[in-house]
Amino acid sequence: MFGADQHSNLDGIRRKLFAYARALCRDRHAAEDLYQDALLRAMSAKDVPAGTASFRVWMFRLLRNLWIDNLRTQKRREAVLTRVELTDISSAGHSGNDPVLDRLAIREAFMQLSKEHRDVLALVDIGGFSYEETAELLGIPRGTVMSRVSRGRVALAAQLVEGNVVAFPTRRGRA
Repeated sequence: MFGADQHSNLDGIRRKLFAYARALCRDRHAAEDLYQDALLRAMSAKDVPAGTASFRVWMFRLLRNLWIDNLRTQKRREAVLTRVELTDISSAGHSGNDPVLDRLAIREAFMQLSKEHRDVLALVDIGGFSYEETAELLGIPRGTVMSRVSRGRVALAAQLVEGNVVAFPTRRGRA
């Protein structure tokens, strides 16, 4: 249960916890929502760490896990929207000069990467996090992040060059 000790511990990390939420979300309003969700989840938790250091780690991990859950939900929504949008696009005669189709091909190739490669590439190349920040977020060594980024980029390039990307569907039955 969330008691007086936890409230005291929370008071000591509020600013840093919110700053972390801002760094993850890159948007003040989204960070406020994430921060509030983390506080609600923490206060309703059955098992809350008692020590100051373990409470701090637990809160930051809780916030990060909520952020990841939000990202996954957002990706699922985007995937559904993308599937709907793809019905309006024909890949016939694609020459590689259409930026929309190129982005869709890259997105499709990215989704075919392993989870480990997608995670680090999303944080480093899309999120703009440093190797150190990414290592801390994922709880893995910096060298592992560097290796996964390198191998992930190679795998992504290979899929695009080898044409392992699923062909885009065409619109059917439209008069």
